[in-house]
Amino acid sequence: MWQQLAEKIIKGDVKALARGMSLIENETKGYEELMQLLPGGHKAKMIGVTGPPGAGKSTLVDALIGILIKNKNKVAVICVDPSSPFSHGALLGDRIRMSQWHNNENVFIRSLATRGNLGGLNPKIIEITELIKASSFDYIIIETVGVGQSEIEIAGLADITIVVLVPESGDEIQTMKAGLMEIADIFAVNKCDRPGADLFVRNLHQLLMPNKNRQPREVPVVKTVALYGEGIDELYITILNALEHAPSSEKKLSLLTQRAYLLIQKKRMKDVNKDKLSEIIKNEMEKADFNIYRLINKW
Repeated sequence: MWQQLAEKIIKGDVKALARGMSLIENETKGYEELMQLLPGGHKAKMIGVTGPPGAGKSTLVDALIGILIKNKNKVAVICVDPSSPFSHGALLGDRIRMSQWHNNENVFIRSLATRGNLGGLNPKIIEITELIKASSFDYIIIETVGVGQSEIEIAGLADITIVVLVPESGDEIQTMKAGLMEIADIFAVNKCDRPGADLFVRNLHQLLMPNKNRQPREVPVVKTVALYGEGIDELYITILNALEHAPSSEKKLSLLTQRAYLLIQKKRMKDVNKDKLSEIIKNEMEKADFNIYRLINKW
């Protein structure tokens, strides 16, 4: 079963790819065998798109799909959405803004739920992106949930990361700069037709001035109005330039180490069932000498 599925995925069969992703996301028994059958040496470049809610990430991704397709590329898009507390499915799974691409043979779009993961990504995102890499795509775009500083997890996965901001993001920058700000390879200031956009961009440039201790490199800032396609050509050129110079061997090693670490961590946590843990804690709480640290030490 797994061998046949892997062969179809490698040949670019999108139905097989979608099935493989579902099997991985649902942790179907034996899915690790599928992962081991995948070849290395992938050509696909992975672009992370993140930023606060309301920044227009989906609209920007939609515009990027258009320019990538125009340049004869095949694009896979993974949209990581908040989870439904009941079904654990993706709440924004319809992706209305990208609906024009659903019947395009060069575009594959899939919504995934975070399933409670605080890093802004799906727990199986590493495996799912590796599966897509094994297929016939040139670019993989991952649009993440805009949950703030904890979302820096994307930096450990993508080749480059675009942080999308809007002119009203001034106060948010102060809270983000200790985490989310440092992961950006490119800043896209979207909705630049709004008042105060130029001032915001100038302030952002000042904040990002190279500093050998904190900010050793100059991070490009691109002004866009994604809804009208403004600035998308410049953003595309900036992306190509960033990909050409990244990742360095040091960054690539860091990325692979982070992926391996997360995979090992998940593997070792596989037998820890949260519902079962909750039941044990419930029973232990009835004891007068309940101590959570003694409890987890027995685990």
